[in-house]
Amino acid sequence: MSVVQEMLAFNERFVAEKQYEQFVSDKFPDKKVVILTCMDARLTELLPHALGLKNGDAKIIKNAGAILSHPFGSVMRSILVALYALGAEEVVVIGHHDCGMSTIDPKHMINEMKDRGIDQQILHTLEVSGVDLNQWLRGFTSVQESVAHSVSLVKNHPLLPPGTNVHGLVIDPATGKLDIVDC
Repeated sequence: MSVVQEMLAFNERFVAEKQYEQFVSDKFPDKKVVILTCMDARLTELLPHALGLKNGDAKIIKNAGAILSHPFGSVMRSILVALYALGAEEVVVIGHHDCGMSTIDPKHMINEMKDRGIDQQILHTLEVSGVDLNQWLRGFTSVQESVAHSVSLVKNHPLLPPGTNVHGLVIDPATGKLDIVDC
């Protein structure tokens, strides 16, 4: 049985037994906060518990490294939607120690792409089209600097509602301890 088949079988029981009832909420974050954090699997349950959040308390956006890489990309759009349409009033960027994006090697990743069937011609076409994969795939050397950069992009965004508090934190994925970067 594949992982997806296992998930679907579990889901049938989950719905039939009405286990969803304990998670009932609406789409508006009760604590009026939107969080940008990393997709690291260690944070799936740890982060909400370390922050005292329950289902429905926050809008949580996840991506590789909690990196806001473009002021008009999908992450910033999601932050603005949370602020303007879903009742969020504060923004928190939470990176974490021991992040995979701190050790990412774009050249190695591109070689993995080739090994897994991405044709060199596709990579060449992207390159001549102006896509710098080495730049696009790069991570960071300091999680604190990365969080501070993302916080700065949000704070200085021309569409951010005036007076919006934007915070930066780093979490330890082993203990859940939070360190302040910008608060």
